Amino acid sequence: MRFASLGSGSRGNALVVEAGSTRVLLDCGFSTAETVARLGRLGLRGEDICAVVVTHEHDDHVGGVARLAGRFGMPVYATAGTLAAVGGVPAGIDARIVDPHSSFAVGDLSIEPFPVPHDAREPAQFVFGDGVRRLGVLTDAGMATPHMRAMLGGCDALMLECNHDPAMLQDSGYPATLKRRIASPYGHLSNPAAAALLASLDTSRLRRIVAAHLSEKNNTPALAQAALAGALGCCPADVLVADQNEGCRWQELTA
Repeated sequence: MRFASLGSGSRGNALVVEAGSTRVLLDCGFSTAETVARLGRLGLRGEDICAVVVTHEHDDHVGGVARLAGRFGMPVYATAGTLAAVGGVPAGIDARIVDPHSSFAVGDLSIEPFPVPHDAREPAQFVFGDGVRRLGVLTDAGMATPHMRAMLGGCDALMLECNHDPAMLQDSGYPATLKRRIASPYGHLSNPAAAALLASLDTSRLRRIVAAHLSEKNNTPALAQAALAGALGCCPADVLVADQNEGCRWQELTA
């Protein structure tokens, strides 16, 4: 099992997860041309993706899904609330409804959704597994819940939102309403909040940690790395960062 980010941030998100002959894309906030180009950096083509799984309806996560799925004929998995929030399913798209409390399978991958607090209709995040290894992904949430901790504990790899540094956000030129939205329980996790979540998890199996969805204006990779490293008691260099332009390279989770 392995995974790689095509890019992570407010200008677009997409993550490839692979097990055996199955490759799934989690979210697609890029144009089809940009997605294909970014897949190419990983040695993949659009035809290599079996399905798209969607976390929620915000454009940086779903903006490119319909066109990509339509071009390559891949099914789209999303909650009923997410599908309703995007105005329904375009003609020709094979949309499959996800129950945020029920696992499902796509080829060699088992996928476990879980609901999260975020300002969307019915947002979900996911744990991916191949029967041996587990990857937990959390890219958009305003706070941690006990159920989120239960789902993310015991994973072999984690991709955790570290959206902002609280001081940088408050000192930024953002309107007060936007600052409140980002920092709210239905907004985005700050570096300290992500670190607190990580510190509360069972990390006995953890082999890879990736900081994700960093704000380009209200955070820095060094601050996010330091926060997560502090929670794990490791070197900041051991914390990877999925950035907006490059994402992160393939991360192998071998048995």
